[in-house]
Amino acid sequence: MKVLFLVQKEQRAILDRLYEGVAANCECDLRWLSSDEQRHLRRYFRQHVDVTKYDRIVFFLRFKQEIRQASFIRTVPNLVILEHDAYQNYIPCKYTGKFSAHYRKLPWVRVLSSGFVVSERLREEGFDAVFVPKGYDQTLLSDQGRERDIELAFVGSTNSVAYSGRKALLDELGQVENLVVTRTKSGEEYCDTLNRIRFFVSADVGMGEYMIKNFEAMACGCVLFAYDQGDAENRALGLQDMQNVVFYSDIPQLQQKLAILRNDTALAARIAVNGRDLAVSQFGFGAIGARIVRELEPGLREQAPLSWIERVRAVIGL
Repeated sequence: MKVLFLVQKEQRAILDRLYEGVAANCECDLRWLSSDEQRHLRRYFRQHVDVTKYDRIVFFLRFKQEIRQASFIRTVPNLVILEHDAYQNYIPCKYTGKFSAHYRKLPWVRVLSSGFVVSERLREEGFDAVFVPKGYDQTLLSDQGRERDIELAFVGSTNSVAYSGRKALLDELGQVENLVVTRTKSGEEYCDTLNRIRFFVSADVGMGEYMIKNFEAMACGCVLFAYDQGDAENRALGLQDMQNVVFYSDIPQLQQKLAILRNDTALAARIAVNGRDLAVSQFGFGAIGARIVRELEPGLREQAPLSWIERVRAVIGL
């Protein structure tokens, strides 16, 4: 299968290993698009893409640029959209309902969503949605066996509307526990910091799925305290409470389980090892990339015929 894989050149997360995981499992033409190229997809395709060469064309681009260009995107054949932010379709934020509205203009497109329940909800709305979870960079992040001198911590951003629930929970926890909240540079500094943390508090409040940080913390050997996203999401990922992860739904429950693990260091160690082993075996970007390619292979829905104005625009490049 020959795949044209279009990704963002400027992106906060380092996802190169994910792209390599995709490229290792198909004949992949990987291209990093600048912000300007993402804003002008019609021009980019006219100048740089022969769509007839590819069995699949995969977008992993900024959603706010995609929704402004639906009329052109409708003309792209064999299209699959990889999306890590579709959970925002179902939470109060500036993109509430906008993913559904966009996909209704492209009902034949396959959407690879990083949330199991999000994928189910999209399928209930009639879309060809498939679950492929987030993961972590297995070349940057690992358990180094270091002494863990930070007991309870969160590493990451709290500075967006989508993270307002995360910030509120961490603020509340910080009032009753000695919680370290910090940010680091990506790569070695981030890995070193995770390897110093015994209990990592993930606070994906109201998101309905697990962010990349959960898999990163598990892979680095932290005991992951994860805000519970529900039985369906947990089963889909193989997460089991007090076996390979610690679930909580409020601060008192988190504190109760934290007290248990402070008193039972052997149990805490088992949870950390089981969580690490699950992450390493299932959620490295190499494995996730291979899973993406598997989900590209089944036949796509038949694309609706273009309207006469769409055909004219496609021919003259407007």
